[in-house]
Amino acid sequence: MSVDARSAPDPLPLCLHAAMLSPRVLIFTASVGEGHDLPARTLADQIRAEDPDAAVAIVDGLAAMGRVIVALGEDAPGVFFYRAQWFWDVGFWFIAGLPVTRSLAKWLLARIGSRGLERVVSEFDPDIVVSTWPGSTEVLASLRRRGRLRVPAIAAVTDIAALHYWAARGIDVHLVTQLEAIPEVERIAGTGTKTVCVHGLTAPEFIQPRAPAEARLALGLPADRKLVLVSGGGWGVGDLEGAVATALSLPDVLVIALCGRNAALAAALQREFRAEPRVRIEGFTDRMGDWLAAADALIHSTGGLTVLEAHIRGCPTISYGWGRGHLRAQNEAFRRFGFAEVVTTRAELAAALARALAARKPQQLSFAELPSAASVVLAQANARG
Repeated sequence: MSVDARSAPDPLPLCLHAAMLSPRVLIFTASVGEGHDLPARTLADQIRAEDPDAAVAIVDGLAAMGRVIVALGEDAPGVFFYRAQWFWDVGFWFIAGLPVTRSLAKWLLARIGSRGLERVVSEFDPDIVVSTWPGSTEVLASLRRRGRLRVPAIAAVTDIAALHYWAARGIDVHLVTQLEAIPEVERIAGTGTKTVCVHGLTAPEFIQPRAPAEARLALGLPADRKLVLVSGGGWGVGDLEGAVATALSLPDVLVIALCGRNAALAAALQREFRAEPRVRIEGFTDRMGDWLAAADALIHSTGGLTVLEAHIRGCPTISYGWGRGHLRAQNEAFRRFGFAEVVTTRAELAAALARALAARKPQQLSFAELPSAASVVLAQANARG
């Protein structure tokens, strides 16, 4: 369990906290890729900006729930994302696809994980609890339904489909990053929840326009070349080698491979393309706003926030290279709503990439007009007070 040191619980008596009217916000995340940690960090920073007196803590809910949940939620994906990927399909089908086993999995998750989350809540004594990870969302919802969590619970939903565990009955407010997710959230969570589409769960630069020429200058990239971004997400999974090779088959294309925190992948791609001057290998980056503004197309394997960020930047996106488990449902949604073209073979990828490079989309600046996630959280916390 890790608490943000800048806002760890302090020893002030509860009466003084009430007198100060400074909301105490506890955010649960899980360090299993940037899809949960980034929204937690961004939301915490946004809350502090909107209310400098707020006390905000970020806690690894996965670790707080104990070793069994860590093994299932972190250790197992670390194996199956890279090796026995077929097992990820089977596991997702078992815990999310079938109603009977889904109910059993949710019950077991709450049974095993409740004590750890209750302990953290008791220690911090928050006015409101937020979850950016589906596992902690499900446990908090169970605690709320049973009356064992007496403060409002908010769930951040940063996927567009396959939302069992992201959404749950008992959660007071669901914050979604895309309007298209609302019907599924409400179908799962029922009528006892409020659903709000917000900004503030992506990096703050995504509510500001960014000219491609300025982004390229900042990244040290040429202004006159077609640029293809290849991304495997925070885990660095999928057929990045095939994506890079396919992009290189097109003339005068510069390729940037983003390998996340997968150092082995970065090293392998360095060896494979060491003689190719048109390839640049990058590890984990906190500059996705610039990369997506600079790129003419994105090839991405794991869905999630990156596809939304590319949509905001107007960067045409192709989903390719992994397509397992929950991403099958995500890919169907990407097709349905026009967020990305979905392909499964390198030949399909080459054709899709040629189409993407033909014309860049306009940036979607309307996301900046949505309410901020922090404003919803603070309103709920203050309403309780």
